[in-house]
Amino acid sequence: MSLLPVLALLAGAAIAVQAGLNAQLGVQLRHVLLGTTIAFGVAAGVSLLASLVLPRSWPGPDTLQAVPGHLWFGGALSALGVGLFYFLIPRMGVGPMMSFALTGQLAVALIVSHYGWFELPVRPITPLKLLGAVALVAGIILINRE
Repeated sequence: MSLLPVLALLAGAAIAVQAGLNAQLGVQLRHVLLGTTIAFGVAAGVSLLASLVLPRSWPGPDTLQAVPGHLWFGGALSALGVGLFYFLIPRMGVGPMMSFALTGQLAVALIVSHYGWFELPVRPITPLKLLGAVALVAGIILINRE
């Protein structure tokens, strides 16, 4: 088995745990946006430290200028998504929130992949993928039944 799927599962597990931890941070602070800011501050610090420690070359000015402007704003979507996680988890619970969030992620990922947006590989939506999406929605309904 390839290591990549294992790492992807680990990433998903980390997101579920960090979402719960950081949502509770927002509850304890009584300020969801402050909790989000702290979470992103810690993430930025860890990312910066890893960037300084791991051997990689830094992009030059020409490379930085060549990056399309819209690519610099993915962090705004991250802040929106993460802020909503921290707002909704204390109200919905981690399981239901993550099930809806994952469904939204996968639905948009199917569309992005189908059209190859952002210069990513094209992966057409097939009848089997549509069946998987329907199964996912059925799973969400079952997960969220009381």
